[in-house]
Amino acid sequence: MEQQTVDRASLGAFLRARREALQPEDVGLRRGTRRRARGLRREEVAELCDMSADYFARLERGTGPQPSQQMAAAIARGLRLTPDERDHLFLLCGHRTPHRHLRAEHVNPGLMRILDRLQDTPAQVMGSLGETLLQTPPAVALLGEQTHYTGDDRYASYRWFTDPSSRERYLPADNDLNSRVYVGVLRVAATREGPNSHAARLVASLLRQSVEFAALWDRQEVGLRWNTAKRFVHPQVGRIDVFCQNLQDPDESQSLLVFTATAGTESHDKLALLNVLGSDSFPVS
Repeated sequence: MEQQTVDRASLGAFLRARREALQPEDVGLRRGTRRRARGLRREEVAELCDMSADYFARLERGTGPQPSQQMAAAIARGLRLTPDERDHLFLLCGHRTPHRHLRAEHVNPGLMRILDRLQDTPAQVMGSLGETLLQTPPAVALLGEQTHYTGDDRYASYRWFTDPSSRERYLPADNDLNSRVYVGVLRVAATREGPNSHAARLVASLLRQSVEFAALWDRQEVGLRWNTAKRFVHPQVGRIDVFCQNLQDPDESQSLLVFTATAGTESHDKLALLNVLGSDSFPVS
């Protein structure tokens, strides 16, 4: 049963301590010469948590409302909390420790710190089943906004086989390999996590909905890998050839993908153009 009592005084003290422990450099901000605040300002943390500064200030003062589980998860992400700190926050907010899907969406603090320093580079944090958890603006410009999906559409493998538009930014010649890798990754995940896992449910759903998936599933392939060389087709600037570096967190439940192009190439210039113009200049799929 869900706990109902929020410990406002302890919650406020914990939030204040974690805010003051964070430095601007920890979240990709410039320190500036006139900064007097110890740690981050409340306004900066509120922006990181996607909430109003007044709401966060009330929580710190111990006069705010009880944060929902979703709000607690946003605070944990914004404050770059470790898993133990995140669970402590949930208890202070009057909730049990996060449900499994909320735990899976809590981005590893180490990956967050790296992503904070890559705001001018296409990069994104992925969950173990291919759900996009965070994207830098250049990643949105290159690949489209991928964090707004709900339900099974959150998973790239599901969209790949059920939504033709999900393939529009990929070179058609690479589609066969991409399909086979997606199937192989899901096969490994379903085996590892068991018949009652979300991975197994995704497999069952795709077997019903996609003839292509079902045919590839029957091939029993495992161990396939993505190419580090990626070829995208952007709707405005055309083909872009990049290299994808994959950095995994210690328990391999999340990974950071970083996309770069060789300096002096046309693709490098196109990535720079996307970075200058920003994702708002382009329609996203």
